[in-house]
Amino acid sequence: MPGRPSQPKDCVADRFSAFGTTIFAEMTRLAIEHDAINLSQGFPDFDGPGWIKDAAIRAIRDGHNQYPPTGGTPELALAIADAWRDQTGLDVDPARQVTVTSGCTEALAAAFLGLVNPGDEVVLFEPFYDSYRACVAMAGGIARFVQLRASEDLGTFQFDANTLREAFNERTKVVLLNTPHNPTGKVFTLEEMTLIAQLCVEHDVIAVTDEVYEHLVFDGSHIRLATLPGMAERTLTLSSMGKTFSLTGWKVGWAIGSAELTRAVRAAHQFLTFTTATPLQHAAAAAIRDPGDSITRLLDRYRQARDFLCAALSDLGFRVYIPAGTYFIMADHTAVSGPLGIADDAQFCRYLTTEIGVAAIPPGSFYSNPADGGRFVRFAFCKRRETLEAAVERLQKLRP
Repeated sequence: MPGRPSQPKDCVADRFSAFGTTIFAEMTRLAIEHDAINLSQGFPDFDGPGWIKDAAIRAIRDGHNQYPPTGGTPELALAIADAWRDQTGLDVDPARQVTVTSGCTEALAAAFLGLVNPGDEVVLFEPFYDSYRACVAMAGGIARFVQLRASEDLGTFQFDANTLREAFNERTKVVLLNTPHNPTGKVFTLEEMTLIAQLCVEHDVIAVTDEVYEHLVFDGSHIRLATLPGMAERTLTLSSMGKTFSLTGWKVGWAIGSAELTRAVRAAHQFLTFTTATPLQHAAAAAIRDPGDSITRLLDRYRQARDFLCAALSDLGFRVYIPAGTYFIMADHTAVSGPLGIADDAQFCRYLTTEIGVAAIPPGSFYSNPADGGRFVRFAFCKRRETLEAAVERLQKLRP
């Protein structure tokens, strides 16, 4: 007689088994199940400018539907290079120094796979966007963490300079910098960036910068690491159009760097996606070439949304860290969750979603030790005003 069927093996490779399902997918699924207002995943609940969508439709009708060059359509690569020169004063060759990718997420994966050898160390600031650590693992690298700690006096997140210095050594290959920073909303200062640049030069380290929120800065200024002394040839700058033009589903990103760094990115990119949707690249080129007042209007919209939600959360008892950039708010929930007998961020976010009807992200997923994020919760305010008002109305149930 045949024996009992064997249990299926765990087929997930070891390099991914520690990560499970991304927290964004988990919370969005939970929000859908409980009909909760989704302030967890960072996507707008409104569409980007109609004229950009029209440009994509026009590109399809004009026959731009076949494979473009793996580095990107010449039109988009040139638009990115021209915008880079206008913003930084630095010239780049669009054919040799710009690579169009399927969103910044693919650019990150291609960068790590192309640059990092097994055993190389990568310095990550935590809390971090969750794909960073997975990308390091895919490349066989070793992550070294430098924590951004909440400063009660400054109302923002800061890192200790000595801790950063100690993270660099002879095995360090890459430092990854995300500014403006998700999830804290921090915009790194010139002093902080200068220290990072000095350490990169001193230890011959490559910098990979994730600058997808480059245009969403409310306080201070966005500083590009590549413009600091000694950094132009050792910085790979990554970005995308999704956040700037509220078209996150298009997944059009790019990497800008020296010809040598670009060669490393393309070595991986050609075997990941090879290329990115051609008509969307044509539309992205049109948007970057002539954004009109769309970015200014979006920034004003988000500033109002930030101020509204920050004030509402503070009124409910949260300790809010007002973001200088991005479209996320980090808040300490302990004064609100404590009376409910809730211990950590994951339990609190589940309670918010299932009982209050508002979904948020538990930031413990963004720390090497999840307990370090246990007192925080992250809200996304890239939503219509009526969505935020409805969420705040539901949150009133948290009042004692």
